[in-house]
Amino acid sequence: MLVFWKQRLVYLATPKTGSTAVEAALEPLASVIIQRPPELKHTSAGRYWRHIAPYLAKAADEDFLVVAVMREPLDWLGSWYRYRQRGDEVQAERSTAGMSFNTFVEGYLSDPQPDFARVGHQSRFLVPEKGPGVDRIFRYDDMGGFVSFLEDRLDCEISLPRLNVSPAGSLDLAPAMRTRLVTEYARDFALYDSLKPVAAL
Repeated sequence: MLVFWKQRLVYLATPKTGSTAVEAALEPLASVIIQRPPELKHTSAGRYWRHIAPYLAKAADEDFLVVAVMREPLDWLGSWYRYRQRGDEVQAERSTAGMSFNTFVEGYLSDPQPDFARVGHQSRFLVPEKGPGVDRIFRYDDMGGFVSFLEDRLDCEISLPRLNVSPAGSLDLAPAMRTRLVTEYARDFALYDSLKPVAAL
């Protein structure tokens, strides 16, 4: 999470949406930087509005614009799956090494979810069922549009480094499993589909 005091802007770091690169590029410009532990780095909209927004609003005497990035839900799960194939870098119970993507998604759709598939929901992170959500959500596949927005808002040129990239891996998924995912996580797919590229706004 990054807070830009002068510009009254807050960036919430949605997991697996290039947040490490964004933070590396913008850290010198931010007034408040929370990069660790992951529970604080990836502060959700709900936690932000409950715990952090009141403090900032009182100190600044106005609200801050809250922005974040969302990834296409299937691609987002694919990034988690590939990330957790990193062998000894991932706890054994969370590892997906030797596992198919189909098995990973099946675990994600299970109740309860196994540890390897417990990665949360983008829709809950960005737009909680109760209370306000992120003011403006940008599409991961339109990162150029997000960077243009930041350049305009922060009045500087921004170049994102390539960091924390998940290893390559097959993302083959059985049609029936894909249908289940789209049905059971309809809120995530609907939210992503509602987002328009910056150029289209």
